[in-house]
Amino acid sequence: MTMLDQMRRHKGWLKWSLALVVLTFVVFYIPDFLTTNTGAAPSEVLAEVEGQPITVGTFTRRYNAQINAYRNAYGGQMNDQLLKQLGIDRQILNQLIDEEAMVAESRKQGITVTDVEIRQRILALPGFQENGKFVGEQRYRQILQFQNPPMTTADFEASLRRALQIEKLRSAITGWMSISDKDVADEFTRRNEKVKLDVVPITPQAFKSQVTVTDAELAAFFEKAKDKYRIGEKRKARYAVINVDQVRQTITVPEADITAFYQQNMPQYQTPAQVRASHILFKLEGKDEKAVQALAEEVLKKAQAPGADFAALAKQYSEDDSNNTNGGDLDYFGRGRMVAEFEQAAFSMKAGEISNLVKTAFGFHIIKVVDSKPDTTRPLAEVRTEIEDQLKWQKAQAEAERIAKSLEATTKTPADLEKLATSRGLPVIEAGLFLAEEAVGGLGPQPELSQRLFASKEGEVTPAMRVAAGWVFATVTGRQDSYVPKIDEVKARVRDDLVGDKAAELAKARATAIASDLKGAKDFAAAAKRAGLEVKTTELIARGAAIADLGISEAVDAAAFALPQGGVSDAISTPTGTAIVRVVERVDVTPAEIEGGRDQLRDELVNQRRDKFFGAYMQKAKQGLTINIRQDTLARVVGI
Repeated sequence: MTMLDQMRRHKGWLKWSLALVVLTFVVFYIPDFLTTNTGAAPSEVLAEVEGQPITVGTFTRRYNAQINAYRNAYGGQMNDQLLKQLGIDRQILNQLIDEEAMVAESRKQGITVTDVEIRQRILALPGFQENGKFVGEQRYRQILQFQNPPMTTADFEASLRRALQIEKLRSAITGWMSISDKDVADEFTRRNEKVKLDVVPITPQAFKSQVTVTDAELAAFFEKAKDKYRIGEKRKARYAVINVDQVRQTITVPEADITAFYQQNMPQYQTPAQVRASHILFKLEGKDEKAVQALAEEVLKKAQAPGADFAALAKQYSEDDSNNTNGGDLDYFGRGRMVAEFEQAAFSMKAGEISNLVKTAFGFHIIKVVDSKPDTTRPLAEVRTEIEDQLKWQKAQAEAERIAKSLEATTKTPADLEKLATSRGLPVIEAGLFLAEEAVGGLGPQPELSQRLFASKEGEVTPAMRVAAGWVFATVTGRQDSYVPKIDEVKARVRDDLVGDKAAELAKARATAIASDLKGAKDFAAAAKRAGLEVKTTELIARGAAIADLGISEAVDAAAFALPQGGVSDAISTPTGTAIVRVVERVDVTPAEIEGGRDQLRDELVNQRRDKFFGAYMQKAKQGLTINIRQDTLARVVGI
């Protein structure tokens, strides 16, 4: 971790602190469409576990607690469309259900958390400490207010109580589990020993041009593996869509709603005050403080001299390796991002000013403020169109759902579907034969709709179902049973498979034929070259590293790490070809290294075992709990 990362440690403290519970389930980021298009009040219940509600507010707060971290980590890669396709909304609800199930199970086990335990944990959390001491009640509340969204002490302590309750449950269930010294040593060795390899890859691709196949061979090959080419069951369908975008064109949003939304969501339109500063750091760790201070004061005089080049001084003297080459530039930062002493000094200065020495846990700093930005709030006039669009979309989602649900009772047969389409001016669209995993006509991949259609009989109409474009009513109009095709229908695929198999056999035969020559050669590379093959040399690599032309191969790992330095393998078959490897160098793990890494690895391995065991325990425990998901509310929240 760089010095700058350490100084900005408050930025992600809350996520770290709540991660004190070792959950079996992954926390996911919830996309924007959940926060602006819920169509449900925060107090509405999404699900219940043993009578305990999970509300819309709880669901969306989980989003608000995670969104910044995931956007910072993944940027534009984490877009709403991708997340919706992956079903992240469902996964976050499942996580909340799992957590509530853990709390319910802890109650069954008689596990409680006292106020004293809550207080002790708060005092011990690094996010609430400065220089090894609790920051105090005022700073504690301030840090909670810096979170997005802000948290009250009551909200945080309630979350912490639940977290500790789950932590105690996990400890009670898995605390007995351990791991032997030998298992730890074996795993440490497996992870850390390295080899440098000469690799001779012999891939099937190089032999495909040498392969010829006859129709008789294709027929024989096909006969032996007919089921591999089986065509799955298919369906035809007709459907009508209540299109949300079309509904949106009919929506008007009252000015009062726009104003209310703006006022209720003010934090997202605000940018807190920021400072851009540079600094020169003199570290204290392991040094004589007076000597360091004397040097810092000498540099301070140079920095404050007329015409001084602060950036050049930072490059020369600063010991903050994360930014000294950039003249000590820390870029813009807001309150709560730096340690208290540094922040107090930076926010009390004007642009162009240079501080006196500022002492923090990291050492002595000389700070120069380059620029500052005041608190700003985007005015309603600037964001009005944006808010109006959001509310239109939200209202359109709700209205489209209302229309669809109101029509369910009278849309039961194909004739009803045609009547619905005529009365509403909706086109009825034909979807030709499709497999269960294929797109349904122009709707794209719709797993839930496909599942429903493949479970339906001809003459039935689905209930209103959520799709990307809105809500759909669909009926099956034809089916085609699964069948094994004639060879002519899949001949190109059969030919590719047979050519690939033959080429792989040629590659393996070639590798096997020259492996013994390479083993006995004094010059491995020269012998490979004489055979018309290329040697590719790796860096020192551990198990699981990708190798050119071969990718990641357990077979190569097993052979390479079993050989002594200078040893040459037999021909090794991999999914992408055949290879021969020679161990150029190997770095074995020493007993001292194992001893040094034993405790950390032991904790990791024990936690892995405990996680697996606890996950299995909770999976069984959930079967005895009453869990109810309110699908209608969920549909309004996530737009399904």
